Amino acid sequence: MNEKYSVYLISDSTGETLDRIFLSLQSQFKNFQYDKKEFFFVRTEQQVDKIINESKGVTNPIILYTIVETKLAKYLSKKCEETNIPCFGVLGNLILAFSKLLNQKAIHKPSAQHVLDEDYYKRIEAIQFTMSHDDGKKTEDLTKSDVILLGVSRTSKTPTSIYLANRGYKTTNIPLVPDQEIPESLKDNSIKSCVIGLFADPDRLSDIRRNRVALMQENRSSNYTNIEAIKKEVEDSKKLFKKYNWPTIDVTRKSVEETAASIIKIIDIKKNK
Repeated sequence: MNEKYSVYLISDSTGETLDRIFLSLQSQFKNFQYDKKEFFFVRTEQQVDKIINESKGVTNPIILYTIVETKLAKYLSKKCEETNIPCFGVLGNLILAFSKLLNQKAIHKPSAQHVLDEDYYKRIEAIQFTMSHDDGKKTEDLTKSDVILLGVSRTSKTPTSIYLANRGYKTTNIPLVPDQEIPESLKDNSIKSCVIGLFADPDRLSDIRRNRVALMQENRSSNYTNIEAIKKEVEDSKKLFKKYNWPTIDVTRKSVEETAASIIKIIDIKKNK
């Protein structure tokens, strides 16, 4: 039987970077059993001491940290060494290597990535735009979008749009509904926004829709979960995408992050044409 580990993620900021790194790390080990605990805004030796004392009483503790202030990072490392707790600094060696490469000293300032700069406000604006243009709303100003996503119901349009918005892209998503026309402005191929079609395997869509109807207790037409009707929806959507020469992405086995990465690549290719 595999051992279970107690993973402590310690960050001097929001913990977002560390959480993503750990997610990538643990995905590489099929039989990695763990309990995870996160500590954010850790900036004093007293906070470190409290975490170390707690970790002494758990099974197989492992500590991963992103602490950019050198003195505190060394203190944590020393405490872990004294208590024989495996401890890994995620950013330390990388910052040191970049410092040597760039021939300049790092500022070692916590939360430096969260500065309220132009990019930050661009992301906030993109999020506000995307939320107000979700699920076919406000299609009269499509030209203000950086990207427009189309697809039948349950092709991950909304979560993908939100993810893209967090990356600074103003995103509109439009559901393709049987017997309902798309906005006229989309039929004009001169639109500068990047239009992308999303589709998925009909069997997969049928499963997702049935689960949603049961969970949300929605009152939907029988065609919404009917496999033959879904097959026609997907086929019609593909014909539409082909008609207007829009790039497409099969989201059947893709995570939102993977779909968004593919979309960003398409946007970059269009920009460089």
